[in-house]
Amino acid sequence: ESIVRAFLFILINETARLTHRHRSLRQTLLCALTVQLAISPSSISSVGFQLSYAAMAGIAYIHPWLKGFWPDDGSGPDPFRKIWNMASLSISCQITTGPLAWHYFRSFPSHFLLTNLLAIPLTGAIIPASLLTVLLHGLDICPDILIRFTELLVSTMTGLLSLIAGM
Repeated sequence: ESIVRAFLFILINETARLTHRHRSLRQTLLCALTVQLAISPSSISSVGFQLSYAAMAGIAYIHPWLKGFWPDDGSGPDPFRKIWNMASLSISCQITTGPLAWHYFRSFPSHFLLTNLLAIPLTGAIIPASLLTVLLHGLDICPDILIRFTELLVSTMTGLLSLIAGM
């Protein structure tokens, strides 16, 4: 079901781009929601469906506002603004998914901010490293150093997330 949502988002966004129509995350979100509910109205009762669309709503409606608390002054790269952007994205998702998590699971992820501030950059490195490793391994030309680097990234993230989970 999550693949259906991802496919709908990509399909709607790319269709708008190819037809030279205005694209916005809000419009894409609402269009995907409408299409998915028209095709399968019962999907609204799925916890995954609710959490996914709630997170996207947080990103579309709350994140732009929160992000504005650290405005771009045009002076060039600002690493603290980049950290704030990641934090505000995480906070935006938690604002909209937190009540659902509490309703369904009677828990709230207390370390979400720390987890996301570590996991987002690591994931940004793990995905391309993994894709390159798999591609080169499939061609039988993957250097051992790339395999070890990819393993190091994954084990670092796993270790950090385990450490946070134990807090």
